[in-house]
Amino acid sequence: MAPRITVIGTGYLGATHAACMAELGFEVLGLDVDRDKLAALAAGRVPMYEPGLSELLLKHVAGHEGSTGRLRFTDSWEEVAAFGDVHFVCVNTPQRKGEFAADMSYVDSAFDSLAPLLERPVLVVGKSTVPVGSANRLAERLAALAPVGAQAELAWNPEFLREGFAVGDTLHPDRLVVGVRSERAEQLLREVYAGPIAEGVPFVVTDFPTAELVKAAANSFLATKISFINAMAEVCESAGADVVQLSKALSYDERIGRKFLNAGLGFGGGCLPKDIRAFMARAGELGADQALTFLREVDSINMRRRSRMVELAREQCGGGFLGRRVAVLGAAFKPNSDDIRDSPALNVAGQIQLQGAQVTVYDPKAMDNARKMFPSLSYAATPLEAAEGAHVVLHLTEWQEFRELDPAEVGAVVAERRLVDGRNVLDGEAWRAAGWTYRAMGRPSVEE
Repeated sequence: MAPRITVIGTGYLGATHAACMAELGFEVLGLDVDRDKLAALAAGRVPMYEPGLSELLLKHVAGHEGSTGRLRFTDSWEEVAAFGDVHFVCVNTPQRKGEFAADMSYVDSAFDSLAPLLERPVLVVGKSTVPVGSANRLAERLAALAPVGAQAELAWNPEFLREGFAVGDTLHPDRLVVGVRSERAEQLLREVYAGPIAEGVPFVVTDFPTAELVKAAANSFLATKISFINAMAEVCESAGADVVQLSKALSYDERIGRKFLNAGLGFGGGCLPKDIRAFMARAGELGADQALTFLREVDSINMRRRSRMVELAREQCGGGFLGRRVAVLGAAFKPNSDDIRDSPALNVAGQIQLQGAQVTVYDPKAMDNARKMFPSLSYAATPLEAAEGAHVVLHLTEWQEFRELDPAEVGAVVAERRLVDGRNVLDGEAWRAAGWTYRAMGRPSVEE
């Protein structure tokens, strides 16, 4: 008989994991303490924008015509404990206020709520991104609090989801990493992931610390690669070189590759920034802080990109923002998402507004979230409405919609045809041909 699965926490990670486990054929029960979120999920509504997730929910959530009925939601810990054979913990680990370290309170609370109710052998699987060493501590606490004792076993299975591609990354991952202490735990996870394994997905079995470190190391590597090319953009600006051509030349080296080698405004979101900071904090606690000092510069380079974008915008406004109108295309930290956590686009928009400009923002999916977080900014219903009367247009999130804009059409509504491409993906020649001054970070300035 197939194991029954619970998913604790139905945020971005949990909602996706629950729907995908149902897609793989399992009976799934999702738990959250937010009843409004549970009501939305039960109605088949996704509390965030993630392509394909809404359709997957409607396919499996019980109570909808034509659904498999394999997916339900609850706020009852007792129901979860009675139902599940495998419990996936998918709660958030945000950055602790005023510190670099991760806030483990949500994870600890989940274990403290679940463990005392476990009266039969089960496997609890951590998927949250946690500081190395957490799994060992949580395994001891789980066994101590559970009536079944050590038969309430822990495994660690880090997630590697990309926002905008989370459904595909769950159903068809590039690798599966599991930290386990027993053959039973390994075999149970092989059963859960039998579908992807049958497709040839590598299944990497490790100890707890290694499984925890894989996530931290992966995010640190990606952040480093992004900041490396952005550091090269700084050098290119000083030397009169073109970082786009530099990146293209580097990408042909198979040791380097093309991905994450686009110079621009830098990274944001709810993962990379806080994960590299938490990694640095944990390394310090372990006495290995010197090993990760380079991540401080990675973080610093990333934040400098935002300041540089403000400088470029100010230059295009004649040296000051007072009395100037600025259009910002983009609010989400990346395309195909409505996530505005640590969004470079909104950070730049906020800085420019504080310096006296009237800033109007447009984003295809993140407008509601942006309004809640930055209510003092102005918002538009279309890119053209955002650009109306603008003295400079800033392209800060690389949505496909912005790549398809007609430079002449946008030019007809602005006060001045000035564009700063913060993502280095627009066709600069096409915009210049339409009479625009086109600037981008790390690229030579071309006069009108």
